[in-house]
Amino acid sequence: QVQLVESGGGLVQAGGSLRLSCAASGRTFSSYAMGWFRQAPGKEREFVAAINWSGVYTTYADSVKGRVTISRDNAKNTVSLQMNSLKPEDTAVYYCAARQARGAYAPDRIDEYPDWGQGTQVTVSS
Repeated sequence: QVQLVESGGGLVQAGGSLRLSCAASGRTFSSYAMGWFRQAPGKEREFVAAINWSGVYTTYADSVKGRVTISRDNAKNTVSLQMNSLKPEDTAVYYCAARQARGAYAPDRIDEYPDWGQGTQVTVSS
């Protein structure tokens, strides 16, 4: 199991940028695939982006493709989500998630991830 703590959320105007970070505990971070999900008020939690253990393979939701970049630093036990050209519909609580997995594995399903952070709020004003 790995403990995850998100940071970097906040209030930003439409068209602006934010960089979310997720710090993971433990010495085996490099053996984990990592994902970002979000949940808007009254809506189901949805996939945003995922990255495999090495950082070579990434996947993105269609709604954020071209505006969002996921990356990781295994030496620092962190995964980041750079979000540009933000829209009001990006407003949500953003969660970091982890799954122990090697290979070209960057899952986009919520039930693939057993470990979750507490989330960080992102609010985009119009």
